[in-house]
Amino acid sequence: MGATTRSWSRGPATTAGAAVLTLALAAACSAGADGTTTGGGGAAKGSATGEPRSGGTLRLAVEKEPECLDPHQSPTESARALTRPILDSLVHQDAKGSIHPWLATGWKVSPDRLTYTFELRRDVTFTDGERFDAQAVVDNLDHAVAPETKSLLAGSLLAAYRSAKAAGPSTVEIRLKRPDSGLLGALALPNLGIQSPRTLKGAPSTLCAKIVGTGPYRSDTGLVPQKGIDYVRNPSHNSPPEGRQGPARLDRIEVKVVPDNAARLGALTSGQVDAVTALSPTSLSTVRELPGFTLHSTPYPGINYSYWPNTANGPLSDVNVRKALRAGIDWGQIVKNVYFGVYEGAQGVLSAGTPGYDGSLAPAYAHDPAGAARLLDQAGWTGRDAAGYRTKDGRRLTLRHMWSDGSVANLATQIQSAAKLLGVELVEENLDGGTFVKRLLDGDYELIDTSFSAPGPDVLRVLFGADNIPTPERGISNNMARYDNPEVEAGFRRALGAEDQAGRHRAYAEVQRRVTEDAAVLPVYSPLSTVTVRDGVRGIGFNADGTPDLYGAWLAS
Repeated sequence: MGATTRSWSRGPATTAGAAVLTLALAAACSAGADGTTTGGGGAAKGSATGEPRSGGTLRLAVEKEPECLDPHQSPTESARALTRPILDSLVHQDAKGSIHPWLATGWKVSPDRLTYTFELRRDVTFTDGERFDAQAVVDNLDHAVAPETKSLLAGSLLAAYRSAKAAGPSTVEIRLKRPDSGLLGALALPNLGIQSPRTLKGAPSTLCAKIVGTGPYRSDTGLVPQKGIDYVRNPSHNSPPEGRQGPARLDRIEVKVVPDNAARLGALTSGQVDAVTALSPTSLSTVRELPGFTLHSTPYPGINYSYWPNTANGPLSDVNVRKALRAGIDWGQIVKNVYFGVYEGAQGVLSAGTPGYDGSLAPAYAHDPAGAARLLDQAGWTGRDAAGYRTKDGRRLTLRHMWSDGSVANLATQIQSAAKLLGVELVEENLDGGTFVKRLLDGDYELIDTSFSAPGPDVLRVLFGADNIPTPERGISNNMARYDNPEVEAGFRRALGAEDQAGRHRAYAEVQRRVTEDAAVLPVYSPLSTVTVRDGVRGIGFNADGTPDLYGAWLAS
């Protein structure tokens, strides 16, 4: 399927049917996640040498657009990436998961941890002239949870939200139904970014095209479907997150939507654009050898690109079969074969750069074909048919892999071949979006593939929480493994009730251990977020969720 969170992108592109799956979680966008930079021929080039200067227009080509720009409605990575230049947030999350002031100058939490009181900046104005104040925060939170907003993510991020009130012009109180240690991280997300209250009174469809915030840029024309979005510098911007100062440097940013990888690369090398996102591993290998270009990259935090087994029904409801599939396929070697060393093989539920990642579990993901064979024997798949596939009671061990994105075909083919050596038949089902969604809701599959970007371990609740199993009644949700484990649910409750980050990470480490023991996910590789630029483009960075950060971008030439 490839509903990656380019994300929410890593590797396969999110398709129409799968895009809605990237509801998941997402992550607090924060300024300044560390990334790596390599230039043509492998040399480190393009660093910010010389004094940054203001002015100019950056032409950027991106691989996809959101169906709706409003992050209160849309769950997608593309919406987060395209709205961050416009929207500031109450708080800022750094790459290590720590929370810092932004539009809020400070906050305190009640002893019962059910009331958060924020003190706000008094000198901030939306680009439509509306004043930022406590009532604006109340209006935004109420809008995110309102049924008519039909939020696919923001509302779930506020699942513990009871109400908010302006306790003064620059003081807002948020009251919760239960303790939620993830609240501050949720408030750092673009999905809960602060929009002009005046615009929130309009139709949801209007917000899907144009939003207004207090950020470093504004967009006068908004998102134009199948074309892109243009930003104009907000000269009055005085509210960057802690550690930054003043307005952005670029006069304009012109973003074009160019879904085809070869077309994006061609636009860059021909000088039609100055920068592109999400080139394929093959193109990244090529551009590294070209003089005049610089590759900026950072590992996506969150959930690795993975195969998700249906743990509730079919052959993969047997944990031994899941463990056999995990151990019997050399996932790391396949990743090297397909992606030329650009992506690292995954060895855990979370990617290694995610705050709260437990690296001690890596040995459980080692290649062990002999052990896999024993597990299949224990599961009763001891027979063999004429084609060499394992059988039980005369039935072949067949697993249907459901996807709807052609970019996964090469990877899927190699995994299919490796599974055959194990005696497992993988049937590749390339489906249209409507069929894909119906099958997802009905649980009519054995395997799905996707990844989700997020800057912290709270993503585990979204992908493994029993309340997030997709059903016809509930609708599309993110627990595609259909995993329901009371011990894991208890771990989530401990994480939500934790009083500090260390306590949250301990609870989530136990969740990772349990999920690993149950083989509830089959990690494949750790994706990269990339921005490739021509020489002369400086100051490119990444947010905490891996999306490009354009606040500090400037043009040396």
